[in-house]
Amino acid sequence: MSTEGYDQLAIFSVVARERSFTRAAAKLGMSQPALSRTMRQLEERLGVRLLARTTRSVSPTEAGDHLLRVIAPRFEEINTELALLSEFRDKPAGRLRITAGEHAAITVLQPVLAKLLPQHPDLHIEIIVDYGLTDIVAEGYDAGVRLGEQVAKDMIAVRIGPDVRMAVVGSPDYFARHPRPKTPRDLVRHNCIAIRLPTYGGLFPWEFEKKGEELKVRVEGQLVFNNIAMRLDAALKGLGLAYMPQDTVKPHIKEGRLIRVLSDWCPSFPGYHLYYPSRRQSSAAFTLFRDALRYSG
Repeated sequence: MSTEGYDQLAIFSVVARERSFTRAAAKLGMSQPALSRTMRQLEERLGVRLLARTTRSVSPTEAGDHLLRVIAPRFEEINTELALLSEFRDKPAGRLRITAGEHAAITVLQPVLAKLLPQHPDLHIEIIVDYGLTDIVAEGYDAGVRLGEQVAKDMIAVRIGPDVRMAVVGSPDYFARHPRPKTPRDLVRHNCIAIRLPTYGGLFPWEFEKKGEELKVRVEGQLVFNNIAMRLDAALKGLGLAYMPQDTVKPHIKEGRLIRVLSDWCPSFPGYHLYYPSRRQSSAAFTLFRDALRYSG
């Protein structure tokens, strides 16, 4: 294959992942007309349509999806090997792309980065907050962060945080108008601030456990959010009950702005893990990042 052919495949992988000529062009430093022309040339050379185009979006066809699955791991391996060149430098350097949920990014990653980055000015880290169970190989990430139970079995996983316990909370104003729930089943009579996550394909069921009994309650209410900040703000304003990570609401409980209920029913989940492909060869930058995050308990 010619050098041009490799370039076209590399450009296609970016377009297919970004699903946007605008974002892909910005990422590649190309003009959109040049990018579109390159994709047409690749399709003509292969004799198959790879991208379905509309006025607003672009997405891979079935053939395009197949090609992306084939070439994405290869390009990831090439990028990994190029990153290993940093081993020849005196200091760890390079760029790392990490996907993580909002809570993990704020409570685990940010404190470590605040200490790590000032000591290593040549290290650049991009954190993408995403609640979906991202295919980190296909999407070009160096690693992901998820709760232990969500990590795929074919990945290497390194624990980076303690167990995460949940809490159900409401404001004093809310409980002045509504009785406190005694069991999770009582939540169906409350105005609950629901959570929508792509992982579950709908509203996230609130999970409870007590003395071996497990319950999943599909709550309802006037509000649905997909982030922590807005759920917390709504709970503080008395708009409903929220199901939140305990460490997020603990200061508000201590100061009386929130009241915790059902504490004996709220479970803990295996802590956050950094995960990455088993075949990945660690660069100096990635090794430094991983070791800085490692949880000692």
